[in-house]
Amino acid sequence: MDLDLQQPILFVGGKGGVGKSTTAASLAFAAASGGKQVLLVSTDPAHNLGDIFNCSIGTGRKQVADRLSVIEVDAAHEADAYIKGVKDNLSGLVKSSLVEEVNRQMDMAKTSPGAEEAALFDRIVSIILEEQDRFDHIIFDTAPTGHTVRLLSLPELMGVWMDGMLERRRKTNQNYSQLLNDGEPIEDPIFDVLMKRREKFERAREILLDHAKTGFIFVLNPEKLPIEETKKAIAQLEPFHMHIDTLVINKVLPQQAEGEFFHKRKQIEKRYLEEIDRAFSDKKLFYVPLFSEDMSDVEGLSRYAQFLTSLPPVK
Repeated sequence: MDLDLQQPILFVGGKGGVGKSTTAASLAFAAASGGKQVLLVSTDPAHNLGDIFNCSIGTGRKQVADRLSVIEVDAAHEADAYIKGVKDNLSGLVKSSLVEEVNRQMDMAKTSPGAEEAALFDRIVSIILEEQDRFDHIIFDTAPTGHTVRLLSLPELMGVWMDGMLERRRKTNQNYSQLLNDGEPIEDPIFDVLMKRREKFERAREILLDHAKTGFIFVLNPEKLPIEETKKAIAQLEPFHMHIDTLVINKVLPQQAEGEFFHKRKQIEKRYLEEIDRAFSDKKLFYVPLFSEDMSDVEGLSRYAQFLTSLPPVK
């Protein structure tokens, strides 16, 4: 069984340290080796992709192999850019006497809880909408589980929030029309800006919820905490109609591991593997062994990918 790489957009998540970046990089490398144009995007603050591909990667696209480009998205940078963009949009829409106060309020908003996640999601949406015609696959290497769950739940939450903002703005405009404009509709550029953003998020939401276009893979190790965290992530994303149907069980001890220490570890691991089979019986499960060396070069990525895809070994 091969991991389905037919979906053009793929999110790879999981607990910290389980091998998300290696899995995402291996899948991206496999798709590129198969002749596809691939964009690999890191939203993990740790940004391991530069280490994996042995090069410096920034916020712009960088080609790291044939048909494979990488972007590292920095949440703090995106929050600054997001706030600046909002300021620029509003600068011509409010009275000059209010600009300073608007900017002060926006700077305060930048430090509010969830601001970086909202900016990060806005960047992800832009990448999907702007790059989907240029690449066959866009693969996201996400931050640890809790962050990923909050991030992926934002389309639904922000849609509700923006609907509320639009409705309040609509009622305000109606009141102004009745009181100050003899009932004639008034032009409201701020309402137009909000509508454009609402439409942008709605397009992204449709893509994320389209199983033919978007897939979600979680990586875990055969250990208690990753198993429990994966169970919670699946349960938390279900209400948002995002279904994790593929799991990669990474770092499974190989059969040839010998010695008393490994024998004991394998006995413990056996129980966890049985629990994984039982708890996730409705998922596609892919098992990757614990390798004796780091997966930090093209050959390593190729070896890893062979357990997920039909990628032939690198000569």
